[in-house]
Amino acid sequence: MTPREIAERLKGWALEAGFDRAGVASLEPLEHGPALVRWLERGEQAGMAWMGNRLDARLDPSRFFPGARSALCVALQYWPLAGQVDAEGDLWPRVARYARGVDYHDLMKRWLKPLCDRIEADFPGTKARYTMDTGPVLERELAARAGLGAVGKNTLLLHPEAGSWFLLGEIFSTLDLAPDQPLADLCGSCTRCLEACPTGALVEPFRLDANRCISYWTIEHRGEFPPGVAEQLDGWLFGCDACQEACPWNAAPPPADHPELHLPPERAELDLAGLLGLDRESYIARFRGSPLKRAKLEGLKRNARALQRPPP
Repeated sequence: MTPREIAERLKGWALEAGFDRAGVASLEPLEHGPALVRWLERGEQAGMAWMGNRLDARLDPSRFFPGARSALCVALQYWPLAGQVDAEGDLWPRVARYARGVDYHDLMKRWLKPLCDRIEADFPGTKARYTMDTGPVLERELAARAGLGAVGKNTLLLHPEAGSWFLLGEIFSTLDLAPDQPLADLCGSCTRCLEACPTGALVEPFRLDANRCISYWTIEHRGEFPPGVAEQLDGWLFGCDACQEACPWNAAPPPADHPELHLPPERAELDLAGLLGLDRESYIARFRGSPLKRAKLEGLKRNARALQRPPP
């Protein structure tokens, strides 16, 4: 089989596994790697020191593991979902849409690992390793190289059909696969995402300062908020979708059929008083398998305290 034929076969397998789109990226050093270095040097990763870990692999994806030659990139659409588009409505307090259902890491692992096994079984001698946003990979750049979207001014990947409502995963392998073609720019002169950011975290097109980002403060930050942060949360308990909601490409994407990601009934309503009264046992039971556990019980209570005011 030719590298193109193998690539098409693997992309077909990814769709069979449940992913919405798939593409192949080559593993040369990434074009925008120097921008990551400058971002880190400016301290715009805020408290996320892990963004500087394994910098060699982040800048040169061929170093993800010895012998890696290509990456099969996959996209999983998380919004809107068929059968639940109208049921969710606008939650208060507000929760980023990706975090309203089950933890996508668990779902992706259930789909990516068997796909790795299938690749290694059908192509003897091949090594395949999967990863996602927990690994030392600039997956947005790889996915753009694989034709899964174009990087938008809000730093997210944009697709002409799905907008930016999708998550990414990758399978690195020793196979020589024909890469796909990147998409052209989708933003043009539009700056709606920059104008919509409540805190000015999008300091310029294609650049986000995590020190100003609501998602960073409500998810990744540990401990109490510094002065001034609580007043800027704009109703968000966990994460923020403001820049995505403002993007024209996100206006009306077709719903994806992923019942695994549907919002569980026990999290359909989140009241601040209830969150503040949670003990650890109740917290574990209610948020088991939820992305909201990333903030930990202490973080959710801190966020709830900051939002103790009527909805806008």
